[in-house]
Amino acid sequence: MTASHVYASDVAFTPTVKAIQARKGSRQAYARSEERGWNEEITPDLAAFIAAQTSVFFATANAEGQPYIQHRGGPAGFLQVLDSRTIGFADFSGNRQFISQGNLADNNRAFLFLIDYMLRQRIKIWGEARIIENDPDLLARLMPQDYKARPEQVILFTVSTWDANCPQHIPQRFEAADVAAILGDRDKRIATLEAEIDRLRAELSKR
Repeated sequence: MTASHVYASDVAFTPTVKAIQARKGSRQAYARSEERGWNEEITPDLAAFIAAQTSVFFATANAEGQPYIQHRGGPAGFLQVLDSRTIGFADFSGNRQFISQGNLADNNRAFLFLIDYMLRQRIKIWGEARIIENDPDLLARLMPQDYKARPEQVILFTVSTWDANCPQHIPQRFEAADVAAILGDRDKRIATLEAEIDRLRAELSKR
C-alpha cells in the first residue's frame, strides 16, 4: 500500500471511481468491503488457485499510460508462488516484440488477471513486476519440467493487493485435457459393460 492509499483497495477505487460509485449507488457497499480490507498477501487458497492455472493475462502500461495486455500460458504450476508477496514465472521466447519488458522498464506497475472457466472464478492481482535476466538458477527453478518451450528470462511479480470476483457472466468451459480424461473414463466404463454383456450372453447361449 502506498502512502497515498488509506485502504489497499484504493489502488482500484480512486477518488474518481468512488465518486462514480456514489452517483450510481454502490459506494456504501464498497465502503464496507474496503474497511474489511482486501488481502495484501497471498493466502493458501490463492496459492492453490494460482498453482492450478494454465493461463494468465499480464497487463502493463508504458510511460505515457498506454495499457498493454499479454497472455502467458504453460502447464499447471508454471506460475509459482515464491513467498507471501511474490509470484514468479519463466518468460518463454515468443514473437520478440518485448512490449511488456519495455513497459516495465519505464513503469513497473503491473496487473495479473486469472480466470478459471471450469470453476467460474476470477482473481485480480495488482502489483509491480520486474524482469530478471541472466539468472540461470532462478530460470531453471521456474521452468516447468519437460515443457517444450525455450525460457528466455524470468518475470517476478510483487503483490500489492488482490480481489476475487463473483462468477456472474463467466461462461463455463472445460480444458481439452480434462474433457479427454472424462471421455476416456467413460469409454473404459462402456468397454467394461460391453464385455459383461457379452459374457452374460455367452452364458445364456449355453443353457
